[in-house]
Order: sequence, then structure tokens, then C-alpha cells
Amino acid sequence: MADTETSGAPLTLTTNIPPIVARLRATFDGGRTKPISWRRAQLRALRRMLTEERPTWERVLKDDLGKPSLEAHTTEIGFVINEIDHAVKHLAAWLRPQRVSVPLGLAPARARRVREPLGTVLVISPWNYPVNLSLTPLVGAIAAGNTVLIKPSELSPATSGALAKLVPRFLDTEAVAVVEGGVAESTTLLEQRFDHILYTGNAAVGRIVMAAAVKHLTPVTLELGGKSPAVVESDVDLATTARRLVWGKFTNAGQTCVAPDYVLAVGGAAERLQRELAAAITEMFGSDPELSPDYGRIINERHFDRLSALLGSGEVVAGGRTNREALYIAPTVLGGVDPDSPVMAQEIFGPILPVIPVPDLDAAIRFVNERDKPLALYAFTDSEVTKRRLITETSSGAVGFGLPIAHPIVPGLPFGGVGESGSGAYHAEASIDTFSHVKPVLDKSLALDTMRVAYAPITRFKDRLLRRMT
Repeated sequence: MADTETSGAPLTLTTNIPPIVARLRATFDGGRTKPISWRRAQLRALRRMLTEERPTWERVLKDDLGKPSLEAHTTEIGFVINEIDHAVKHLAAWLRPQRVSVPLGLAPARARRVREPLGTVLVISPWNYPVNLSLTPLVGAIAAGNTVLIKPSELSPATSGALAKLVPRFLDTEAVAVVEGGVAESTTLLEQRFDHILYTGNAAVGRIVMAAAVKHLTPVTLELGGKSPAVVESDVDLATTARRLVWGKFTNAGQTCVAPDYVLAVGGAAERLQRELAAAITEMFGSDPELSPDYGRIINERHFDRLSALLGSGEVVAGGRTNREALYIAPTVLGGVDPDSPVMAQEIFGPILPVIPVPDLDAAIRFVNERDKPLALYAFTDSEVTKRRLITETSSGAVGFGLPIAHPIVPGLPFGGVGESGSGAYHAEASIDTFSHVKPVLDKSLALDTMRVAYAPITRFKDRLLRRMT
């Protein structure tokens, strides 16, 4: 997934970081963030920040990633607004204590599960969806009643700057803070004690975050990435399949952690699918996608060079054109790809889609299972048997049938990975679970001491009775 490597000068002095964290912790310890009224007020303020400053967010996303206005709305600004609205609507129900039954041996008594906020949360966000992946975790952390520190990626400097400027203007500065910078600032942050860390990025940095968190026994949610496959069977509507793959793959110029990374074309699907993919690219972005107002750009020259080097891993079926000065790589489909080629050795995280033929579903399942568990697995099939087999015989963070990259939009579905693609999850109620401690509470009255049967000395009658009840 997106990385968090650094360049340029620090924007937050490392010496200021410990006092910022201490301020947030003092605010939490004072109880300020616990009332549901405070949480709702902050969520509504966050919503105002997104709606009132929409032109600013669209501009910085254009500056950093060349994002078209509609894409900025649907995948970033509007996404977070929907998350806020869903949280405000359901917050009271999510926070309501949950009654649980009590064993006969403890009756009469009451038991319940009570959610309490963890404390101070660190959110380290990536550059590819810098608004969405900074603020969606913030929604959950605030809704759960925590104070929050956001560390946006320095590789999307315009958006990072906007977050640093606008978050303090709209939100409680004693409870929410933004730290800008790169490796030095991130290293200093990870030396501090937090009550939860949510990191979105690549597995290499994820290991660094995990190692730092262990020193404080801090729980960590890792949202990483991986090579998410798309299995396409030969008897489906390949034209519709191709359009949906092109939409899912080339949104944000392919720089999406849940984008289809490669296609496994089952049976005789490969050649026909490749033709349909080429046609769908032209249909959506025109004969020259570089001129399309609906197609984005690569984040920087380093990633441009990395992606350009992968273009030789197969036969270019569509696309293949590049412009380093404009950070443009055309939506590209590769055929004749060797599974051991460079493009298959790493998560692509860019607008290159390899198509690999496999003889049957068994071969597709083996191909997936021989590799690290992906963040998502997609399949285009009309067979319920195929769907059931893919769910039960493979492991992935999520499964999508007939439509890629859409499952994070569904509020009731948690978002997270498994194995190399991540650990833990968030979004909607799953965020409340992630950023809360579920406290068990048992309440037994002193008015009637039914526990006398358990007290020593243990008679034969007590022994028989207790054995029956336990």
C-alpha cells in the first residue's frame, strides 16, 4: 500500500511533539471527551469543515494527486461526510450498554458490557487518499470518546498543510491535533505513549510501527495492502466485467490499496477480456487519457520511475504511454505476464493491470493461496458454487463479487486486512470497537446473600448443589 517515506523540511518541531501528546492526554484525563454531546458536536464541526471548505479540499487533492473534482468528492470528501452522518445517527445505539445473561449460580444479578474510550489515539495516514484516510479514522476515534493526533503523509504536502490549518479552526484544539513532517517526526511520535495506533501504509513501515508500540504495550490497527486478485470466469458478461475492472483499477490512477492488482482469467477468458478492457479504457478516458479530465496522476517521480520499470513485465495490450514531467502513466493492461515477473513480485499501486490466464477455478484458488493474503479478493462469476468456494477456500481482508473497491462504502462492513494485508478493522461501528475498551460489569445486590451456598465450610449438600449449578 501507500508508503510514508519522507522528503523535505520538518513542519512540526520534534521538540513540540511530547507537549502536544501531553496536552491531549491531559484533556482526556479531565473527562472532556466522554460526554456524547461533545462527541456529536465535534463530528458536526468536522462535517462543517468538509462542506464549508470543499473548494480547498478539492484544490489540494488536485495539487497532490491530480484528482478530478468528482473523484475527490466520491472517494474522499463525500466518503467522510457519509461516515460522519452514519456515526451521528447511530452513536447512541452503539454506546448503549449491552445486557448479557447471568449464570444461575450468580442469580439474582445483572451483567452488561460497557464501552469506554481508550484515551489518546495516533492516526498515521498515507498519501493516496489523504483526506479520507486521515479523517475516517478520526470520526471513529472521536465517536468513541478519545483525543486524537493525526500524522498525515508528507508526500501529499498540500493536503497535509490543509489538515494542519483547518482542523484546529473547526475542532477542539485541546482534543485533536495535527503533526506534520516525515521520518524524524514519525519516529518521535512513536516514542510517545498512546492508547491506540492506527497506521495505514505498507508492511515494512507497519512492522516499525508495531515494534515501537510493543514498548508501551499499545494496541495497533494496521491497514496495509497486498496484491488483491480479481478472478474472472469465461461465461460472464465480459464487457460489463471490463468496465467495472477499469473503474476499480484506474480510479486515483490505480493508487488504491483495495484496487484489483491483477486478473486471473479462468478458462478461455483472457484474450476476450483483454479486448474488452482496452475498449473500456477508451470508453471512459478517450483515445488519449492524458487529456482526460477524469484521470489522475502519480504522486511523485520516485513512484513514477518504479511503475514505469514494471511496464516491461508483459505485452502491452492497452496504454503503456508515460510522461515523467506530468507524472502521467496511461491506464495500462498487460498480457502474457509471467507469474514470476517483476510486476507480480510486489503490490503495483498504480495504473498497470496484468492479466494472467489460468485453466480453471482450482488453479485460480491455488494461485491466490500460494501468495500472501490480500486486502481484498474480487470475482466475476455467475456461479454460487464458485462464490462459496472462494469465500471458504481462500483468505482475504474482504471479498467482492461483481464490483471491486466498493465494500468500504458499506457502513455495516468493517474494513481491514488479514496476515500481510493488515490486522484489525475500522469504519462505522467497527471503529467504535477498535477505539474502545469493552468493560464487563457485574452487579449483584447485597440485600439477599445467595452466595452463602458457596462459602466454606462446604457441606455435602453445598457440594452437590454447586456441582449442579456450575
